[in-house]
Order: sequence, then structure tokens, then C-alpha cells
Amino acid sequence: MWLFLIFVAVPIIEIVLFIEIGSFLGLFPTLLIVIITAALGTYLVRSQALSTLKNIKRQLDELRNPTKYFADGAMILFSGALLLTPGFFTDAIGFLLLTPWFRSLVFKYLKQRWVLISKTTRSQEIYKKNNYRKSSRNPTIIEGEYQEVTRTTPADKDR
Repeated sequence: MWLFLIFVAVPIIEIVLFIEIGSFLGLFPTLLIVIITAALGTYLVRSQALSTLKNIKRQLDELRNPTKYFADGAMILFSGALLLTPGFFTDAIGFLLLTPWFRSLVFKYLKQRWVLISKTTRSQEIYKKNNYRKSSRNPTIIEGEYQEVTRTTPADKDR
């Protein structure tokens, strides 16, 4: 439901801002601002994306966790899409996402909201949810294919 509201609210906000700013500045200055923000946004997205890729490479070379930089890269990519979309509201959010302090706030918020669950933990939750009975045997089941192989010795080859 909230996604529907975003898809309805954002265009309405953009239309209102275009009308208000266009009536205040005029048509051509308003269009010039939109074009300049798209060009400036493209330049900033490119430079920050290259910097983030270097940071990811450095983290991987040092065998450290690059999660924050992957999140930064995703937010920079999203900000690029917002900056290329004509409008003042989307440009404001796009420029905010290009600032490292704002990305850190978003990353901290998302990190608190999302919990990574390992396969073991997830399977234990499903196990409890479905009320499976514990058996005395090992509950781990490994599925696979096999093929019988007979061992031949050099003496067998002579026969």
C-alpha cells in the first residue's frame, strides 16, 4: 500500500513544484535548472560510484566486509536514477543520497530494520513453526545421487 502512495504522491509533488517554481522563475530558467541538476548529478554520481568501487576493491583485497560500500553503491545508483528524473523533489532526494552522512543514516536505519538469518536459524524457525516432532535420529538429511563403482586391480585386468 505504501508503494502505491509513493507512486501517486511523488508525481503530484513534482507537478506542484514545477507549477510553483515555474510561475516564480519563468519557463526557461525552470527548465535550465532541471537540465543543470541532471548534468551535475550525472557528474557527481560517476565520481562517487568510481570512489565506491575502489573502496569495495580495497575491502575485498584486505579480506574485510564490504557490505557498507555495496549499500553505498546501491544508494548512489538510486540517486543517479532520481537525479536523471526531471523534477525538484526527486533531485533533492537524489542529492541527499549523494552525501555520505545521509547514506550512513540510511544504512544504519536499514541495518536495524533488516535481520540476516542464516540457513540454520531459518530452518530451525520453520521446524518450530510447523511443529515437527523431534526424533531420536539425526534430523539432518543429505540428498544426492550416487553411482556404484567397483574397484579393479591389475590382476583383474589379466583375466
